[in-house]
Amino acid sequence: MEAQRNVYKQEAYELLGELETALLALEEAPNDAELIGRVFRALHTLKGSGSMFGFDDIATFTHEVETVFDLVRNGRVDVTKALVDLTLEAGDVIRLMLDGSDGETATDPVRGEQIIAGLKGFAAIVGEPSISEPEWTSTANDDAEEKTYRIFLQLAPDILSRGTNPVLLLNELRDLGECRVIAHTEAVPVLGAIDPERCYTSWDFILTSSCGINAIKDVFIFVEDECELRIDVINTEGVFDEEAPPRLGQILVERGYISEQELQRALRDQKRIGEVLVDAGLIECSKVEAALVEQEQVTAIRSRHLKEELSANIRVPAERLDTLVNLVGELVTVQARLSQAVVAMDQSDLLSISEEVDRLTAELRDNTMSIRMLPIATIFSKFKRLVRDLSNELGKDIVMVTEGGETELDKTVIERLNDPLVHLIRNCVDHGIEPPQAREHAGKSREGTVRLAASHSGAHVLIRISDDGIGLDAEAIRSRALEQGLIAGDAELTDKEVFALIFAPGFSTAKQITNVSGRGVGMDVVKRSIDSLRGSIDINSERGQGTTITLKLPLTLAIIDGLLVQIGEGYFVLPLSVVEECVELSRAEVEKSHGRHITHVRGEIVPYMRLRDLFRINGDVPNLEQIVITGAAEGKVGFVVDKVIGEHQTVIKNLGSMYRNVDMISGATILGDGKVALIVDVERVVSEAEAKEQEDLHIH
Repeated sequence: MEAQRNVYKQEAYELLGELETALLALEEAPNDAELIGRVFRALHTLKGSGSMFGFDDIATFTHEVETVFDLVRNGRVDVTKALVDLTLEAGDVIRLMLDGSDGETATDPVRGEQIIAGLKGFAAIVGEPSISEPEWTSTANDDAEEKTYRIFLQLAPDILSRGTNPVLLLNELRDLGECRVIAHTEAVPVLGAIDPERCYTSWDFILTSSCGINAIKDVFIFVEDECELRIDVINTEGVFDEEAPPRLGQILVERGYISEQELQRALRDQKRIGEVLVDAGLIECSKVEAALVEQEQVTAIRSRHLKEELSANIRVPAERLDTLVNLVGELVTVQARLSQAVVAMDQSDLLSISEEVDRLTAELRDNTMSIRMLPIATIFSKFKRLVRDLSNELGKDIVMVTEGGETELDKTVIERLNDPLVHLIRNCVDHGIEPPQAREHAGKSREGTVRLAASHSGAHVLIRISDDGIGLDAEAIRSRALEQGLIAGDAELTDKEVFALIFAPGFSTAKQITNVSGRGVGMDVVKRSIDSLRGSIDINSERGQGTTITLKLPLTLAIIDGLLVQIGEGYFVLPLSVVEECVELSRAEVEKSHGRHITHVRGEIVPYMRLRDLFRINGDVPNLEQIVITGAAEGKVGFVVDKVIGEHQTVIKNLGSMYRNVDMISGATILGDGKVALIVDVERVVSEAEAKEQEDLHIH
């Protein structure tokens, strides 16, 4: 039971995320029936499964919310901001209940009672009594698999006069699963002869449900002695055979509407079987319609089951996935050693086997890494709630727009990206977007927009957080930086360099401290977090128009394709995603440049830096060096190395706590012969070089 409870908790957290996403979308489109259905299904599943697995507090609480959204679904209660607010808060309470089941968090009973009282108020508006205890009872039997049933109902003619409303029976049956209803009205007399207290209609139902036959019988428990009820199971094992769907004539014969002989006689005609039987006067049109509906639903359910069998998902703990990735990383390292050893042996048979292992290892690596990739929408959705709550708190009218949610990123990167994005979005809402009156005065709409977009760029993902607010004030930032001693009084900085000062620890231009910001913590945390992910941050802002912050992040932190180079006795790896080409650098060309670190590549001037000098590596410089040209943020930059060895599958290893603050190196990898190669942080090297150049110019 404990294992089942844990599965329920995992699914419940996912359902709460789905509930929150659907509610925020519903607030923008309050009449969308599909969104209302999504909210109701999430609540219904939370309640039902909670009761089944012993989470009675969640089932009882969720039932009140579900009651209101049942009224919404039936068009009796309108979706309002107040209802969405209460339901979002109810979701927060349910999440606390789930956390509290492990002793992590205690729920606030007072707040829960306030939410229930508010929800009961919505039910009271339309005179709907709110039931305090959940009406859910588990009616599933031991083989609670999904089945499709054929149900026929003929009520006693005088049942209406005894106070029974057939519509309630029909709606209750619909709640059990996917249900199609066909009414037979052939017995209804002409208008003048109708007795309003008599029931002339009978019904056929095609129901697909996992509730079991007892749950279906329970629907009719109060009228079972006053009706003709037939319940037949169409499929007996939950999944239909892979043969053709049942034919219309076959269904009609099974229902007893016609005999096999009548069917064969009618088939001699070339018309459609339904038309033939109706024209022959053997059956009413509504009964043919009922059989067609059954055929359609059976075919649809069969198709759905086959699709689910072919594309089944398996829930795997994240720890197992991390272990798999680590093992694949070790396999890549061992494979490199194998390849190097086989090349030294110079044996063709072993070389062929080694190449095959190399190919399989590469495929295994790519497939394993693809398993870790998740759509970034998994964290995008929660930020809509953040923007909504903050805008209400600050009295601003702000909408959030997301783009590129299908963009995939490594699971580890996504997990560590949450906090930086929260800080950036909070700053957009607090500092960026103006109050409605100020926006109107500036000729803008009262409603501000925060845009969150993601897209692929080679082996990186670009995440842009932008707003249409007031923009960054370069002069205010410069003045504040001078007050804090971050820059010298005569420093000449570009706007981008000024904007970069907001990432300094303790920096803030807020006039007062609020619950949202103003203490100068946040942006420096963002910078450190993005640096730890081997990413970069770029800021563009136009005064009065808004600000855009672009995060550039690697797709994965585990295994990358790199270019292995050698300098003296040391080995280094440059990420292949930033490498554009390699060219030779002769001693004659160095002398021709007269000490300037530039080279000409097909008519284009490319600056370069010597990694030997940068990392202070001693030894003789070869007569013919090589330049690895990379595409950095500010343009092409070359790195001079002694020798380019070639492409290398790089399993990234952390340097450990002793070397965590080493600049310009983002990690290390183990080569095939056991030696260690350092991974160069290209972006950091370029930025450090530019900073040093600016410092030298300032000194001189």
